[in-house]
Amino acid sequence: MFFFRKKRDDSKLLEPFLSGIETDIHSHLIPGVDDGVPDVATSVAFVNQLHELGIRKIITTPHIMMDRYPNSQETLHGPYLEVEAALAAQQINVPFNYAAEYYMDEQFELLLKSPLLTLNGQLVLVEISFISAPPQMHHWLFQLSTLGYMPLLAHPERYNYCHKNFHQYREFKSWGCQFQVNLLSFTGYYGKYVQQVAMQLLDANMVDYIGTDLHHEKHMEAIQEIARNKKLLKRLEQYPFKNNKLTASR
Repeated sequence: MFFFRKKRDDSKLLEPFLSGIETDIHSHLIPGVDDGVPDVATSVAFVNQLHELGIRKIITTPHIMMDRYPNSQETLHGPYLEVEAALAAQQINVPFNYAAEYYMDEQFELLLKSPLLTLNGQLVLVEISFISAPPQMHHWLFQLSTLGYMPLLAHPERYNYCHKNFHQYREFKSWGCQFQVNLLSFTGYYGKYVQQVAMQLLDANMVDYIGTDLHHEKHMEAIQEIARNKKLLKRLEQYPFKNNKLTASR
């Protein structure tokens, strides 16, 4: 069962209320490669804070968006090793791996010609435009499936053009997508409509995974504030997210 521990009233320290997640599968903690953490020190601090909140494993997912963040295993592995070394030096014993968050646009098809960075050898985190779904999306998802991958759509609740057409989410599901919802979406961090759709997806049992999508200090502060939201914690406790079934693999 998924569970979060609450904040103790008699302590200033946060209890590990995210312990039910076990593995955070969406964050931006490789320094200097995208719009996430700027340096190793920040990455290490965030890994340590997530661990204190109950996270036991992290598979961080830097953007691969060829027009803006043309990353690959070659560009990511060096900075990743720096973080891993810093964690070891500070004796922060948190398994820390990386995959990627792939942006599905015209250049995505080129990326399919090489092995993709996955969450568990099969699961690939993908995102789409916040303006409109790409017309080739069904085709690309089919290609992923043909290659033996399973697409995991990042933060579907944040694609505003789907909000008034909930059937679009069911269509994405019928195309083979699993869904990863952002933890902060349930708090209203991204707006009330995103919050409402996140809860709709949860109520419809359409959510597979949850992730922090942690980029910066403002995100971390908002995540820590969830400890005060007993109603939300109780709701999330009851939902069978799949995070604790993942084992990292590249």
